[in-house]
Order: sequence, then structure tokens, then C-alpha cells
Amino acid sequence: MTFSMLAMLSWPGPFEMAMLAGLGLLLFGKRLPEVGRNIGKTIIEFKRGMREVEHEAEKEEQAPRLEEKQSSV
Repeated sequence: MTFSMLAMLSWPGPFEMAMLAGLGLLLFGKRLPEVGRNIGKTIIEFKRGMREVEHEAEKEEQAPRLEEKQSSV
């Protein structure tokens, strides 16, 4: 029974994608450029945040190494 339910859930085909695009166009219409701009800003902020987290992780990783070098001198 579980397999039959999973089989019904599949990636939408070309017709379904066109229907979703049409529905999105009807719902957002004139605001579509604004929605796209906001999505772009959100992606940029997410990437910036990820870079900051990576940078902080590298900093923390290097800090113990520097302390080890200073204590061995």
C-alpha cells in the first residue's frame, strides 16, 4: 500500500509544469518582477550568510593551531 502511494507522487510533467506556471502568472501577474527580485535578494543573503559561517568556522579552526604554535615557542 505504501508503494502505491509513493508511485502516485512523481515529478510533474511538462503539462503540469505549464499549468503551474500559468497559475503563478495569474496569481502574481503584475507583481511577478517584484517577486523575482525578492527571491533573488533572498538567495544572495543566504549565500552571504553561508560564506560568513564558513569564514567563522575557518577562524575557529585556525585559532587553536596558532595557540599551539605560540605555546611551543
